[in-house]
Amino acid sequence: MARRLISSGGKYEALAGYSRAVVEGDWVFVAGTGGFDYTADTISDDVVEQTEQTLRNIKVALAEAGATMADIVRVTIYITDQADFVRVAPVLGKCFGQIRPANTAVVCQLIDPRMKVEISATAHLERD
Repeated sequence: MARRLISSGGKYEALAGYSRAVVEGDWVFVAGTGGFDYTADTISDDVVEQTEQTLRNIKVALAEAGATMADIVRVTIYITDQADFVRVAPVLGKCFGQIRPANTAVVCQLIDPRMKVEISATAHLERD
């Protein structure tokens, strides 16, 4: 199976030369994804809303790859303020509570100062 590239149309993808997701065999690698609403090119100032939008963006990329959130085996959560984790964690728990992927959380600076959270994910497709 050939490598397949998936784009959300976000401006950073073209600028930095990357794909929102890459499908390679049975694997889907979702790039670090922020809470932008790509159709309106907006982002909320609220970390919870950003996290919810980020997960919606990942869900869209996975669907285009033929995967679902249930196929996720690993996530990395990047947040800009350690204090925000207590607000982000319940959103993650609601999404991943039954899936239980391997998870790493990192406090760091993100490329766009409006971003408070970014999530990358790896999914594995069960194929016969």
